[in-house]
This record gives sequence, C-alpha cells and structure tokens, in this order.
Amino acid sequence: MDKLVLIDGNSIAFRAFYALPLLTNQQGTYTNAAYGFTMMLMKVLEEEKPTHVLVAFDAGRVTFRHSDYEEYKGKRDKTPSELSEQFPLIKKILDTMGIRHHELDGYEADDIIGTMACQGDQQKMKTTIVTGDKDLLQLVTEYVTVLMTKKGVSDAQRYDIAEIDQRYGLTPKQIIDLKGLMGDSSDNIPGVPGVGEKTALKLLHEYGSVEEVLAHIDKLPGKKLKERVAEHQEQAKMSKQLATILCETPLDFDLSDLEYHSFDSAKVAPLFKQLEFKTLLQRISSADEELPVSTQAKDLTIHHITEENFAKWDSLFDEDQLSLFVEMNHPNYHRAEVLALALSSEENHLYIPISVAQKWEAFKNWLADPKKEKCAYDGKGAHVALRRYGLLATGISFDVMLASYLINPSESGHELSDIVTRKLDASLPADEDVYGKGAKRRQLEGEELAVHLTRKTEAMVKLQSILEEELENTGLSSLFFQVELPVSHVLAEMEWQGVKVDKEGLQELGKELSSRLKELTSNIFDLAGTEFNINSPKQLGEILFDRLGLPVLKKTKTGYSTSADVLEKLAPQHEIVEEILHYRQVSKLISTYVEGLMKERSEDDGKIHTRFQQAIAATGRLSSTDPNLQNIPIRMEEGRRIRKVFIPSQENWLLLAADYSQIELRVLAHLSGDENLIEAFHSNMDIHTKTAMDVFDVEADDVTPEMRRHAKAVNFGIVYGISDYGLSQNLNITRKEAGEFIERYLESYPGVRKYMDDIVKKAKQDGYVTTMLDRRRYLPDINSPNFNRRSFAERTAMNTPIQGSAADIIKKAMVEMKSALDEAHLSAVMLLQVHDELIFEAPEEELEKLTEVVRRVMEDAVELTVPLRVDVDAGKTWYDAK
Repeated sequence: MDKLVLIDGNSIAFRAFYALPLLTNQQGTYTNAAYGFTMMLMKVLEEEKPTHVLVAFDAGRVTFRHSDYEEYKGKRDKTPSELSEQFPLIKKILDTMGIRHHELDGYEADDIIGTMACQGDQQKMKTTIVTGDKDLLQLVTEYVTVLMTKKGVSDAQRYDIAEIDQRYGLTPKQIIDLKGLMGDSSDNIPGVPGVGEKTALKLLHEYGSVEEVLAHIDKLPGKKLKERVAEHQEQAKMSKQLATILCETPLDFDLSDLEYHSFDSAKVAPLFKQLEFKTLLQRISSADEELPVSTQAKDLTIHHITEENFAKWDSLFDEDQLSLFVEMNHPNYHRAEVLALALSSEENHLYIPISVAQKWEAFKNWLADPKKEKCAYDGKGAHVALRRYGLLATGISFDVMLASYLINPSESGHELSDIVTRKLDASLPADEDVYGKGAKRRQLEGEELAVHLTRKTEAMVKLQSILEEELENTGLSSLFFQVELPVSHVLAEMEWQGVKVDKEGLQELGKELSSRLKELTSNIFDLAGTEFNINSPKQLGEILFDRLGLPVLKKTKTGYSTSADVLEKLAPQHEIVEEILHYRQVSKLISTYVEGLMKERSEDDGKIHTRFQQAIAATGRLSSTDPNLQNIPIRMEEGRRIRKVFIPSQENWLLLAADYSQIELRVLAHLSGDENLIEAFHSNMDIHTKTAMDVFDVEADDVTPEMRRHAKAVNFGIVYGISDYGLSQNLNITRKEAGEFIERYLESYPGVRKYMDDIVKKAKQDGYVTTMLDRRRYLPDINSPNFNRRSFAERTAMNTPIQGSAADIIKKAMVEMKSALDEAHLSAVMLLQVHDELIFEAPEEELEKLTEVVRRVMEDAVELTVPLRVDVDAGKTWYDAK
C-alpha cells in the first residue's frame, strides 16, 4: 500500500538547531541542525516506511499573505547565520538520499504540504505530515495524520481526528477558527486581543466557528469580551484567513513524482563521513554490507594462532613495527578479563587467544623488548591488563587514541570506531554495536571475535601514518612523542603500583562519620521543629520555605529548589541551612569515599589502583576514575581526614607530597609579561596579599582577611576566565561590585588585560589557542554571533593556555622524574598525580635525597620568567604529608 510522508523542512531544521549544541566538523562547518534533521529523517523513514516522500521549505520571507497583512510574521527574529548556512547542507543530504524537496516563491512550506496532503487524501493514500507547527493540524483527515515533534526532534506525538478532538474538543478544520480568535504570536497573526486558547476554545465549543461567534456577539459572556470581539471583527476574519493553509498551490509536480525507493548507502556514506555524522554512519554501515569499508571482514585473511603454528609465525616479529590491540570484557582494565589479542602488519593479520599468547615465547619476547616498536590503542590500558597475565608490554612507540586526542581534544569521542570514521574512508563497528550493552551485552567467541579484533588492528595500521602526518602538520609531534606518549608509560607504572589503603582506618572513619551524620540529623530536626526526610528536596523545601519562611530564590518544575547554590545563599539567614549543607557533605563522604574506597580496594594487595584518564580534558589535565582520587573534598576537616587512610605499602616508609605553588598564576605572569605580577613572584610575596594591596590600594599590614579572600577569588577567577556574574556568586556580592573588582584588578595588572585581549584576538584569527608546549584547543564558537557561545569561547581562549600549560608542565616533570629517580639510585616510587601535586612513597632514609630530586625536577621542568616553587612535605599518611 502506498504511503506518503510530507516533512516541514523549516520547522524540523529549527527544532534541531535549538535542540542540539552548536556542532561543527573539522572544516568548521556548522552541522547541528543538519545532524538533528537527518536523525529525524532516518527515524521517520525507518518507522513509516514511505513509498513517497517530500520535504517542503519556505522560499523566503514574503508570501501572498503579506498582501493581506503586511505585518504577517513581522516579529520573527532573523534566522541565525549558523542555521541559515545549514539549509543548503540539508538539501544536499536530501539530494544524496534521493528525496524530493521543493520551495516556491510567494508561498510557504505549509501550502506545499497542504496541497500534497489534499492530493493524498483525495487518492485515499495514507499520509503522515512531520512538523512542529500546530497550524498543520487543520489538514488532518481520515487518511492524513500529523506527527508533531515535541521537545527536540526525536520525541513526537501523532495527531489524528480522535486525538485533536480529545486535545481541543474540535474538528481539524476548526483549528483555523482557533487561530482566528486567539491569533499566533510566532506568525504575528493578531487574532482578538485578550482572547487566549482557553477562551477561544470555550467560544468554539459553543458556536463552532469565527463567523458564528461574530454573529452572536451580543450573547458572549462578559462586557470586556463583547467589546473586544466587536471591535476586532475584521481582524478575527483576517486572522482566520491568514491561518488557512492552501490546498491548491501551483506546483509543477504531483504525487507520482515523489516516489521513494530507499537511499544508496554507498552514496550517502562519504557525505556523512565529511560531516562527521558518526552515529548515522555506523547505522547505515550495519544496515548495508555493501558500504565501502576498508576493514571489511571479507577483505581480511585472518590467521588464528595456535601452539601448533608458533614456528610458522615467529619470523613476523622481525618486522619493523606491528599494530597490537588487546581486547577486554570491561572498560576497567584493572579488573577486566583479557579475551584475546590481535596483531597486524600491512600484509598479515593474526588473532591470538590470551591463553595462547601466554605460551608463545617469540611473542612474549617481542612484547617485552623495548627496541621493538609497537603501535597500540590505549597502550597504558593494554600494558596494565597484560601485566596481570604475566605479559610485559614495552616499546609502545605510537598510541592511536592519544594521537587522536592530541590532534583535537574537543572531539566528543576517541573510540577506535570514532577515529576510523573521522580519518579513513571506512567505518568500524563500535564495541557497543557489536557486543550490545547492559543486560543485552553478549560475549563474542571464535571467528566472530577474531574478525572484530583484526578489523581494529588493520585499521590501526592505516591510521598511524595519517595521524603521524597530522601531528607533524599541526606542530604537535614534539608534545606527543616527548610528553604525552612517555607520560602514558609513567602512568601505567603508577597504576600498576597503586596506593595502599588502611582498611581498619577506613572502617573506623566510616563509623565516626556515621556518628557525625546522626548528630547533624538530630540538630536539623531540632531546628526544624519536626522530623522529615532530609534527602527529599520536596520535604526539605516545605520545611525551609513553608514552615520556616525563608525566601524562595529558585523554583523547579516540581517545587522549590534546594540545590547547593541556593542553600549557600540562604546560609546566613538561618542556622539550619549550614547544618543541611554540612549533612550533605558528610553524607557524600560516606557514600562516595568511605564506601567507595572500600569497594575499590583490592583484597589481593590492599591497594587502590585508580585509572588515570589521559584523553578526556580538553586542557590536557589528567583525571582519575575507579575511584576518583582528585575530587576528595579537603576544605572541611572530615574530607581532609579521608587522606589519613592512604598509607605507604611498606613498613618504615613514608609518603611524600610535592605540590606546585600557585602554578597557574605563575604561568599567567609568564604568558602576560605583567611587570607587577612578575615582581610579586620574584619578591616571594603572598600573591593574594599583593593583589589585595594593589586592588584596594592599601599597605600589606592593612590587608584584612576578607580583602585577601576577595583577591584570591579574583586571582583564580581570572585564570578560569570568570565573569562578573561568576565572581558575584563566589563572593556573594552584587554583580556591579564584582565587575568593579575585576576592573580594578585589570587596572592594577595591565599586562594581564593585554594578554586577554591579545589571546582572544589571536583565537578569532586562528580558530584555536595553544599552550606553552604547543597543545592546541580549537574554539569553533569564537566568532559566533550568538553572544553566550562567543563569550564562553572567549573565556576558554583566555584560560586554556594557562591551565593547559600547567598540565603540560607537571606531565613533563613526571616524564623526567622517572629517569631522575633511577639516576639517583632511589627506590622511591611515584604513586599519584592529583592536579598540581605528585605523591611518592619511599624509605625514611631516602627522604632528604628524594626531596632534593623531586623539587629540582619539578622546578626545572620548564623555564618561566618567574620561579616555579614546589612545596614538599612527608608523613606516615597522605594527610600527614600535607
């Protein structure tokens, strides 16, 4: 049976544009509207399975309706340039997919859709209209339904005659009368002033049409309503006319010209690849085996390694370099089971079960030989996982994941399938698509697993040369080969070592915190005058705002907001608020750290082996997971005490903590060249006191604690590109006061102001900013006409070189630390990196020598115009070392 789908192109494109963040591909082309539109289109094609398709667009702003009412659609904002430039892209996608689209001067997309819907109805063809515009509900008939997008483009509701009746109590044709009475602000249709949807529906339920309402003005309820309708009779008639969709638009085609027979994946794939539509590309890849994929299973000869054919393949390890992939059954490689390995050269592709790899001497020798170069994907994870199986992986000379991350750290994904999509004329199924996820996850075996793995290594062979060339062309080779790749080897060793946790101490701390939580709960109940669920935002809101009468600062859809920022503002007004904030902090310490650390502690060695994430933060900073040891709250004593459970792994050893002192502000002084800031660091003054002196124009002895606190907030705020609004929130002062504070700061440090102006100007010119070691961060919104997006990009341009340079410096220090410890013949071990801090464990007798080595390496990592300073402390626990 024939089925027609009519799509309101402008409506869906607008919905997609505002529903998705502003996306660009590597060429800088905006793609969010095109991506959202195509997602919706693919969904409709899959679910509706149409035989005929048309996408209608508006041809321009002036239509025949303007001759009746010059102000029609007159209040609409100009279409953002980021959206308007995507319409040709959307039409190109439609052309490539073989889908007809049309626009007609003097008419709207609605009229084109109306005309074709009427033809479909006359021929009793099942017709679906896809739109976000309720005007089109007037076209619904026995054969025509409307699929109305709600939020974004993926969620939609189908309207037929019964649904319209249930929703409005009207027939489809009466939607025109509804618009005639209530108007439509989006189209600037005036209607009758003061008549909203509720009143209009009441009148139509009584009289049926605009004309009948006008014929019964004297019977309308209320004097004001009678006067308004009487005064605006002609306007109501005109509004109804404006809202009426034409069914006789002069089109040069008919239904037979709209036939659709599905699209050709081979034609569509290159365009999706160019636009970086990764998810869609994978979808059409799995749907069509004829899609040109360089890593097709049928193109590969896969050699399964067994104990019987070891000798046949021993000579493979004489080759200069091989690509290695280690497949695991869980993302946490500290706990994952290694399933198998794959090796690829340009000519040969080997599949090796892990049990076989453990017995193959030639392979093990090659793997452990640092002179044998290996290309890996996430070499750090591979190193740690294989080491648990007694296999040592060294000589990893290229890492596909790290290279992709370094080339564009703002990319949303660096999975191998993502990289293949971006860099090769190919697609590779994502692990999630192959294995499934959640409860539906399955385990691959045998040939199926071999194919999946060798497709990965085959792709890696092709990717390496492409990524190496891109690193060279973007000036990133030095950072990659001298810092990023070597530090991944250092991190692998740190993860393998782990850090010991005092189980008994952690249990005791848990008991103390639980006792403190009970005490806080009792205090809160006393202050509230009743018991309630403190963890329930609804009940807490009722206590604070209804019972205690505190001012309501923010509301949510479900009631009062009790978020942290709201409570912090309310804290000075009632003692209970401070207690609630403290309750939340202690509760989080118990769940996230006491219980969380106990869960992650290995019973085998009593240690926690966190995973350092190297390819996440766009600034180059490391983060840690399973567990996150970088977010232990240390502003409150209970949080700081969490560090007491971290202890040395051997008796008579100590922990040593080495922390860069105000490294980001020192980097700012270097980058900005500000004389006042440089002088402050050279004279070894407290930088926050110096800032307070300059901003408040006082002597050092006259700087109050509050002045220093404000100066500290603006110092670090400047580093992070803070706005007057952000500073006002931090210091609980007015936005005006915050703006004046920032202005006084910039007057005191003119070099900083010039740096900010210059870096933004350069970013607008280049499209990216760089750190001291040439790390890049692309800023696609830096020239956006959208104020909020542009402002965020400008703040990012200011702070990325500072934060990124600080991240590069500590990474460089970590790389140099390894050889420095070896040269000093120290048995000390580097365990953790937490922001600007490195944690070591060492015998007590090595402490003096270790302190000297660590301070020298960290302070000499780079040369700045101001000295780098490192604070070093040691103790029996991490807490004591601070």
